[in-house]
Amino acid sequence: MTRIAYLGPAGTFTEEAARRFALPGAEYVPVDSPAAALAAVRGGSADVAAVAIENSVDGAVTSTSDALVAPGAQIFAETELAIAFAVMTRRGFSLGDATTLATHPVAFQQVKGWMAERTPGVRFVPAPSNAAAAQMVAAGEADVAAAPLRAAELFGLEVHATGVADVDTARTRFVLVGPEGTPPAPTGDDRTSVVFQTPNEPGALVAILQEFAERGVNMTRIESRPTRREPNTYNFFVDLAGHVSGAGPGAGTGTGSVADALDAVRGRASWYRFLGSWPRASRLD
Repeated sequence: MTRIAYLGPAGTFTEEAARRFALPGAEYVPVDSPAAALAAVRGGSADVAAVAIENSVDGAVTSTSDALVAPGAQIFAETELAIAFAVMTRRGFSLGDATTLATHPVAFQQVKGWMAERTPGVRFVPAPSNAAAAQMVAAGEADVAAAPLRAAELFGLEVHATGVADVDTARTRFVLVGPEGTPPAPTGDDRTSVVFQTPNEPGALVAILQEFAERGVNMTRIESRPTRREPNTYNFFVDLAGHVSGAGPGAGTGTGSVADALDAVRGRASWYRFLGSWPRASRLD
């Protein structure tokens, strides 16, 4: 049996993503944060973890990025979900009487326009997950929740609207993380991710990024996060099109490959960690 940790409780989008990975005989283990999911993998209480890593509206899921910095975990797969919400209350409660809205902070960025139009003056109450927001409404701790439709079924709530999203193309990418190991074989449509720090000197980041450009390696995402160890120091997260093995058409079209570029980056960075190479998710309708 494969134990897969995910941001709970049951009824979150992360649970849906975890089930999409279709691991045989999976046992789904709810935890209270992406960091806790990765800690479960590192500590051995879960075999893998499903965590959100990027949202098309709100950008990187920073709690996941920060949790990936520590060694002992690696990305092996991804999936992508179209994101829309159900708006729910306790049974018999009028949406027009709502004064508090519970949802995850990332979700709030995707529904706040819809809610402002229909429930003006409603106060946002952050929840650790969207399903937890539904749980808060069921417990009387908030009036209305924006959450996956399944959460309404699980917590016995009344649904007032479905398909709610200020941006109807909103999507979230989720990754499957396990203990460090050999990456999946290249498919020709792969993603590689690393995180590094640069020396504190002029042009250090530019020099590292040039290593990708010189080899024709496409950098598809870059994010920076404070290291939280020293002031004015940052972790740079970079996604690349291609596989670390250097095989496949996405590996690079210049004088080298993803692997060659990463070797050069490792030599220039003051700190470096490989986060994984894995097949890119097909875009879901």
